[in-house]
Amino acid sequence: MARLDVTETFHSIMFPGHLHTQESLNYATKFKFQDTDTVIVTYPKSGTTWMQEIITLILSKGDPTIAQTQPNWARSPWLEQYYCPEVLKFSTGPRIITTHLPYHLLAPALKQSKAKVIYVTRNMKDVSVSYYHFHKVANFLPDPGTFSEFLEAFLKGSVHYGSWFDHVKGWTRHSRDIQNFLHVTYEEMWEDLHGALQKVSGFLQRPLSEDELILAQKHCSFTSMKNNAMVNYTLIPQEIMDHSKGKFMRKGKVGDWKNMFTEEQSGLVDEVYSSQMADSSLLFKWECPRET
Repeated sequence: MARLDVTETFHSIMFPGHLHTQESLNYATKFKFQDTDTVIVTYPKSGTTWMQEIITLILSKGDPTIAQTQPNWARSPWLEQYYCPEVLKFSTGPRIITTHLPYHLLAPALKQSKAKVIYVTRNMKDVSVSYYHFHKVANFLPDPGTFSEFLEAFLKGSVHYGSWFDHVKGWTRHSRDIQNFLHVTYEEMWEDLHGALQKVSGFLQRPLSEDELILAQKHCSFTSMKNNAMVNYTLIPQEIMDHSKGKFMRKGKVGDWKNMFTEEQSGLVDEVYSSQMADSSLLFKWECPRET
């Protein structure tokens, strides 16, 4: 299924036709969740791959075998992508399901279960830079143009998967409507991965010993993931993801937007952010003082 130049529009949101069809998107909104499911929800480039790896390692008590032998899209498939039903058909044990869908599209299905939902957010300046670079690599996404042009579209929400503002506010504002909900930020995973692992393992009711935590931390570090073909997308054919134009896992840092933004662009984003998030109590870290 190539369809690299196809865009599917579903409920006024654009999705890449390479992976999405009207049927697959409808399937996602009517999905029958199981109480034992763990659902990773993110806006693109917000730490999705990282959380997939974290949960995989928690469930395996730090043993990296599954993480190093099964592609992440096979062990935690995207619900709205066309191949998901086939993967879930053969899944055993507790299912890990990933989605980029906004709250209003998935909420009706989720409210019917006790599935655990982990929502990961990342500051929008870093998201916009990471998403821009991803557009350059992913041939199933449109040419982003210059960063200035992409940033303008991103702020308007006229990019694939829709508005960052709507996505983040939708999920966090309605978190109490979901029985089992955990909000984790990319920044806290970066600053204190050990603590984030404890937080997620506690939420999943899969506590780890200190030795297991250290082992899990080792194998879900950015360096480890960057070198792991099961998560760095080097298994994807060149015609779909052109790795000569960049790496899927680029830097993974917090505050790297400073190396891309002009002062004027930063001011513009601050202005739009203040307006769009005036009705939200969320606080984001725009940079981290130290690296791990």
